[in-house]
Amino acid sequence: MGTCVGFDLDMTLIDPRPGMVAAMNTLADESGLPFDGEHFAAHLGPPLDHVLRDFGAPEERIPALVDRFRQIYPEIVIPRTVALPGAATALDVVRQAGGRSLVVTGKYARNAALHVQALGWTVDTLVGELWSTGKAAALTEHGATVFVGDHVGDVKGALAAGAVAVGVTTGPCDRAELLAAGAHVVLDSLTEFPAWLAEHDGHAGHGGAVRPGGVRGPAR
Repeated sequence: MGTCVGFDLDMTLIDPRPGMVAAMNTLADESGLPFDGEHFAAHLGPPLDHVLRDFGAPEERIPALVDRFRQIYPEIVIPRTVALPGAATALDVVRQAGGRSLVVTGKYARNAALHVQALGWTVDTLVGELWSTGKAAALTEHGATVFVGDHVGDVKGALAAGAVAVGVTTGPCDRAELLAAGAHVVLDSLTEFPAWLAEHDGHAGHGGAVRPGGVRGPAR
């Protein structure tokens, strides 16, 4: 393969929801503001400052709240986080095929790197604090030809970078939403990724017909 495959982090490679609930509720208790950890964890994707703003946090308090969340994150979220099914294998098959793995996430990069370290994964590059079409800059810079994510924002980022948009239904967006956003293929989970990648590379290697948007082979 010899190319770069990008992955989102939350609800694509990892499930941080229990820790996210606890961290947001801790922030609520400390700040006296009405943050809802369960709601936050069920809608992971947008940047933290957007989330806090949507919860009604005063604008002038948001920078300090973001800093505090980042401070408590390693102790609360990292130990409660698990890898999603197929995540480690998905990263491995990219490497085994001669490719490079890239993680592009809206999360604070330092905390994102702690997740990768805690799970014992090796990724070639990690870029944080990018969301939706903003992810296209990192995908383009690192030459990613495929981007895998669970959110419509990930699909938008992939399309903006001219990459194949692979959706997974392990996050807040269902198959219909991901396809409507323009995903070229939607997988139930990363356990299906190795077979899809082998088929994708096989079509590419044999000059398979390119579907609209740059996908070779059938969309699901």
